[in-house]
Amino acid sequence: MFEKMLFPLALLLTAMASISYFYLARPMAASANNGIWQNGLTARGLAGYALGFFITGFYVLLYWFAEHLQPLIRAMDGLSSFLRAGPADQWFLYGTLYTFAILVMGVRAIIRYRHSAYQIWRTAIIMFSQLFLAYLIPSLLKSLNQPEFYFSYFWPLKPEYLFPGTVAALVNHPGGMGLFFVFWAAVLTFVATPILTYFFGKRWYCSWVCGCGGLANTLGDPWRQLSSKSLRSWQWERYTIHSILIIISALTVTLWLNSFLGGELLGQISGPFARGYGFFIGALFSGVIGVGFYPFFGTRLWCRFGCPMAAYLGLLQRFFSRFRITTNGGQCISCGNCSTYCEMGIDVRAYAQRGENIVRASCVGCGICATVCPRGVLKLENGPARERWKT
Repeated sequence: MFEKMLFPLALLLTAMASISYFYLARPMAASANNGIWQNGLTARGLAGYALGFFITGFYVLLYWFAEHLQPLIRAMDGLSSFLRAGPADQWFLYGTLYTFAILVMGVRAIIRYRHSAYQIWRTAIIMFSQLFLAYLIPSLLKSLNQPEFYFSYFWPLKPEYLFPGTVAALVNHPGGMGLFFVFWAAVLTFVATPILTYFFGKRWYCSWVCGCGGLANTLGDPWRQLSSKSLRSWQWERYTIHSILIIISALTVTLWLNSFLGGELLGQISGPFARGYGFFIGALFSGVIGVGFYPFFGTRLWCRFGCPMAAYLGLLQRFFSRFRITTNGGQCISCGNCSTYCEMGIDVRAYAQRGENIVRASCVGCGICATVCPRGVLKLENGPARERWKT
């Protein structure tokens, strides 16, 4: 068993050492530019485009041509046998690389933002959530012949957890754990999410727990400044993200109606309908484009334009939350750091110059705007909901 694990462990350690060399060799102060706009890797240079095409190509192979990755997948068999009591597949390879990327680059993020206790705790929780909730616990469940349930994902980001077919399969799974998973997914979606968003805004999930946001804030941190701040981008963002939320909500309701009516509503097209959403949104957008395009358009492309969970949380945050970012316009020197490093494309400086609180559905509460501000103009706060619009 140990001998089988040597190669994948050596491979992962080599990858970790390489990333560490490039990103940990020169830890920087949080507010320092450090030449990111002069570095081709982080400023859409040749190196950045090459890396973007490489990541995109890897995702295409992983999702649709996994047979070409068999040597890498087989190299993970030892680790998979140890964690899951079975051979590796393409998704175990993906989960392993994904988790190690967050862990390695999480260390880099902690070093970079070491002057901010908020960023240290936030990054540490991201690393914990990915390692345990999205990697080790699902692997342990699989080794015990239980459903491979991911506790950090639920509807509408993981819509199939509340699809009738999935619910039926979980409830009927031997051992009784499946019923608990259905209960957990429903409680997280309809009870915990509104309560936590009311008290903490969408940051509790988008910037602390979610694996997509976790990868963006660790591996993707060097490209956060590439997010578009244009008015056109904001307009597209509102249309696309809310459209996808409507689509997945309608799909979920329709599938349940179809189930109750014995398949008479959609007949045989309900399955392809769900699979179509999974292909275009779940795979192509969230995976291939959402991560592969980091070096092209910044790190939160999926979160801004496609994630139905972000749309759901954003509506709650906009109209039903205590969270806001307060500003002190008298201290603002218009350096622009806050807007530059906002991964969601918000013109934070405009709010700061006017001394207005920032209450935006798109804000994920990562806190980088406050961290890079040299004057302490911005603060992430929770307070009475009726007062959050006051300046």
